[in-house]
Amino acid sequence: MLSPAAGLSRRGLLGLLGAGAAGLAAGAVGGAVATVAVGGARGDTASGGVHAFYGDHQAGITTAVQDHLHFAAFDMADSATRDDLITLLQDWSYAASRMTQGLDVSASGAIGGSPQAPPDDTGEALGLPASSLTVTFGFGPTLFEREGADRFGIAAQRPSLLTPLPRFLGDDLDPLRSGGDLCVQACADDPQVAVHAIRNLSRIAFGRARIRWSQLGFGRTSKTSAAQATPRNLFGFKDGTANILESDREGLDSFVWAAAADGAPWLAGGSFLVARRIRQTIETWDRLRLAEQERTIGRGKGEGEPLSGGSEFTAPDFAATDEAGAPRIDPHSHVGIVHPDAHDGMRILRRGYNFVDGNDGLGALEAGLFFLSYQRSPEQFIQLQRAMSTDLLSEYLRHVGSGVWAVPPGASAGSYVGAGLFG
Repeated sequence: MLSPAAGLSRRGLLGLLGAGAAGLAAGAVGGAVATVAVGGARGDTASGGVHAFYGDHQAGITTAVQDHLHFAAFDMADSATRDDLITLLQDWSYAASRMTQGLDVSASGAIGGSPQAPPDDTGEALGLPASSLTVTFGFGPTLFEREGADRFGIAAQRPSLLTPLPRFLGDDLDPLRSGGDLCVQACADDPQVAVHAIRNLSRIAFGRARIRWSQLGFGRTSKTSAAQATPRNLFGFKDGTANILESDREGLDSFVWAAAADGAPWLAGGSFLVARRIRQTIETWDRLRLAEQERTIGRGKGEGEPLSGGSEFTAPDFAATDEAGAPRIDPHSHVGIVHPDAHDGMRILRRGYNFVDGNDGLGALEAGLFFLSYQRSPEQFIQLQRAMSTDLLSEYLRHVGSGVWAVPPGASAGSYVGAGLFG
């Protein structure tokens, strides 16, 4: 089996060629792998932001949140073997390590190879910089065991915390937009660069895995760097004011990074990812009085200050009352329900995005929040989501998609994401 440093495996090359061109693969494999030192950059990467793929942690978690997202969940093929899974992760790591640097998906280049076969790279990112692209991989519960079957010999390695999320009050989940053996989160400052990454990883996976569902996102709804301004969600409010930042090492170690002592040594330095596709009933929201919107959130709409007073980053005073003795911040407001003060200081790291996917049959926008959170244990998310059963904001939200994945630590150069799982 090839390591990522050596190029794409034969299966990966077949994926790029497609089933109809499989007969050309025998003559193309040697040339494609032999040109590792060639491949060109897509434009001036220095102007577009470049994040290292290899490192202690996967990029795309604490990385300053980019402006665009393409998220995809994959299912392994029924016929896939343990070797298929390993070579897929190797191939994906190799391709991601190139694309995040602004390079073509393989070293033979976007146009290289036989003119009688599809190009290795789909080409829509030619001439574009790396655009701060990060590619982050996760493993779902069904990768370890599905319907009692240990398909890839890794059931014993499943973290005890990695189980399907429980059903929450108000869930209206679409099974076709939920779950998945694997997930890939591609974030970039150019939407075409993010789409290019998922498109080419999907091609590489041909015959081994297929996309189960995917989601495009724009307009980040959180920040992970103090240098970033707090963004706004589709309700028009600042979102993620109290998010964990990449500079908060103590917060990351306590609430985001998994440790060997948590029970799955191979996951140490990784995390758990929860994704929720949340439909926002924005037409109803848009008819609310400003005062009611602010009461629901617990903050001012303009500056994002807590209703107890101060500026955006002033700590909310949940004991503050108005002239009539009523709490200035409604205890059932969103801030009152999910603020760390209501959960003994417990926090999660959020990386959500807005989405608009056309409209439904009634003329309402199919719009909302694609919520992404990283936490040391899924129980952190579960605690917050259960608390939201009494959140005033829940009246305007419908959870229609969901998933949870274990996110391995970063890969070292010459290795691949998830290598520790296979010993």
